[in-house]
Amino acid sequence: MPAELAHIRQIMDEADCLYTEAEVEAAIDRVAEKINGELAERNPVVFCVMNGGLIFAGKLVTKLGFPLELSYLHATRYRNETSGGELFWKAKPEISFIDRDVLIIDDILDEGHTLGAIIDFCRHAGAAAVHTAVLIDKEHQRKARPDLKADFVGLSCIDRYIFGYGMDYKGYWRNAAGIYAVKGL
Repeated sequence: MPAELAHIRQIMDEADCLYTEAEVEAAIDRVAEKINGELAERNPVVFCVMNGGLIFAGKLVTKLGFPLELSYLHATRYRNETSGGELFWKAKPEISFIDRDVLIIDDILDEGHTLGAIIDFCRHAGAAAVHTAVLIDKEHQRKARPDLKADFVGLSCIDRYIFGYGMDYKGYWRNAAGIYAVKGL
């Protein structure tokens, strides 16, 4: 077994489970209920932020009981690292959202650099309104913009390095069924 893979497995073996699969699924249900109540009549364009938002978005959109257009965008600061750098666009939105409500679905609101840049991009490109849904809102005082808050939040989380439900550790464990914190980080 390669050393790197052994390390990746060790990360899971030693991780602390912050939220079980059942707790995460209940949170997704609550987010869907709120979005159904607020956006059902707005004909939104929904963008999944890849790769982290994939699992949350896939589970969430099946619970939204109204017509919507769905696409993705891919902007990242992490590139499989544990700390963020400069924003890098891998794929910009391809569906027009001029004069439309936009719902951005992402895995986590940590410091907010990526989400803030995506919101700004959508506003400057003509969106009538931009709404955000995140599975996790990390609790700390390092937000890039103090006023940046997600409109729909599944769960809040302590300030540790987390993975699971789309969030990764060095590109791995996005598939973990629960939210886990890396031991010591």
